Amino acid sequence: MYNSKSKSSVLATGGGMSLIDPSDVLILLLDHQSGLFQTVRDISVSDLRRNVEMIARLATLLNIPVVTTASEPAGPNGPLMPEIHEYAPHAVYVPRSGEVNAWDNDDFVATVCATGRKTLVMAGVWTSVCVMFPALDARAAGYDVYAVLDASGDPSEMASRISLARFVQGGVKPTSANALLSELHRSWARPEAAELAKLYGLAAPNYAAVAESYARARQAAREASQGQTHPVLAT
Repeated sequence: MYNSKSKSSVLATGGGMSLIDPSDVLILLLDHQSGLFQTVRDISVSDLRRNVEMIARLATLLNIPVVTTASEPAGPNGPLMPEIHEYAPHAVYVPRSGEVNAWDNDDFVATVCATGRKTLVMAGVWTSVCVMFPALDARAAGYDVYAVLDASGDPSEMASRISLARFVQGGVKPTSANALLSELHRSWARPEAAELAKLYGLAAPNYAAVAESYARARQAAREASQGQTHPVLAT
């Protein structure tokens, strides 16, 4: 089993002991297909797609490997949402031969194993199937597994609640897109801070308004100190 004490991200204070080690993360985006999106009822599809986009951008920014897969893109489930490979061009796509459970596919499991990473962050559609089945199998294989629930979707609120209960019972850790971003971010004292701040506007759109108002207030303060007058404020 994965031992959290081996995490390289743990600080001298003990901070990070219970958190994800960014250097050990592998992101698995499972079956985010256009046909399946039409069945999602527990989250708005726009929110779901935005959160998946944020994860793809985050993976690229922090150099985190990504594996994608789809059950049957040529069938009614449809193709993967294009934003994933657009914003995470390094993502590796593994086709399946009709298996519902990605962990039933030898190539998929071999691709995961080849990364050498033992912390798997999963999201997909449907949560109760496309995420649940490989998540439980990965746990049984000794991986530390997280399920990003708001980057996943299910046909009903009931299915979503049942999925959450089963994740917890099976040792899979539920999380959110915003929590994942913060957990991998860890500190504003890093060179990517400005780019990470932009991602919060995707995970929490209202945060974008906070950032905009803050930036405008700083601009107004600079202008005032330089004796400038903003035309809107002068009327």
